[in-house]
Amino acid sequence: MSAPDGIDINVATADEIDALSALKGHGFEIVRYREERGRFDALRQLEEVPGLTGKVAGLDGMVRFG
Repeated sequence: MSAPDGIDINVATADEIDALSALKGHGFEIVRYREERGRFDALRQLEEVPGLTGKVAGLDGMVRFG
C-alpha cells in the first residue's frame, strides 16, 4: 500500500503504518486511536495519538487522508 503519494492513514493496517520508518512502532496506537475517535483529516491530528506528540513533522507526502 505504499505509493508515491503515501499511505492512506485512515485505511492502512498497523503493519502498513509500521512500514514507514517515521511511524515504526506506532501502527497499533494509530489504528486504535482511529477506531475509537474516527478518521484523521489532517496531519496535526496524529499529534494526539499517544507517543506521537512532536514526531509528525516531516510526514508530509508519506501519509494522506483519503
